[in-house]
Amino acid sequence: MRTLSLIAPLAAALTLGAPALGQDWILDQDASEIRFETQAFGSTVEGGFEDFSAEITLDPDNLDAASIRAVVRTGSAVIGNSDYLETLRGRAGLNVSGFPEAVFVSDTITREGETYRAEGALTLKGEENPAVLTFTLDINGERAVAEGQMTVMSRSYDVGGSDWDGAGEEVSLDLHIEADAAQE
Repeated sequence: MRTLSLIAPLAAALTLGAPALGQDWILDQDASEIRFETQAFGSTVEGGFEDFSAEITLDPDNLDAASIRAVVRTGSAVIGNSDYLETLRGRAGLNVSGFPEAVFVSDTITREGETYRAEGALTLKGEENPAVLTFTLDINGERAVAEGQMTVMSRSYDVGGSDWDGAGEEVSLDLHIEADAAQE
């Protein structure tokens, strides 16, 4: 009996001291997309990435437990102007053979009104820099839809060669992410 009386308070203390967990989400890649836009040589250049994944934990009522880790396969880049595709994927661009992935990892996620702000780091071409992803989120039952934006300064990641003088440094990323609640 004495053993049971010691275990019960210990179990209660462990339960009360355990951090609340956030909701995990499973990315629906077929319904999601990552698009980018920049300026190059006087015109708008648009494209996207076809292969990406994300580990998402997010409960709007428990943002302390929220996290995002997104991986983009740089070789999956597609672009509206096929003349730029080889340059984009090449050594001066994303250098897909040397750096096949770009990774965003959040440190904190906060909310102000209807807008969420994920602050963290983006690693691209071996360079890690602070990054901010802002997004809105609509959760309907077991389905979540997020619309997000991130601005990337390409020169901070050594993207752009000496012949890229006409290319804009600012790249706007637009994300449409759909995910299903993970079942426990």
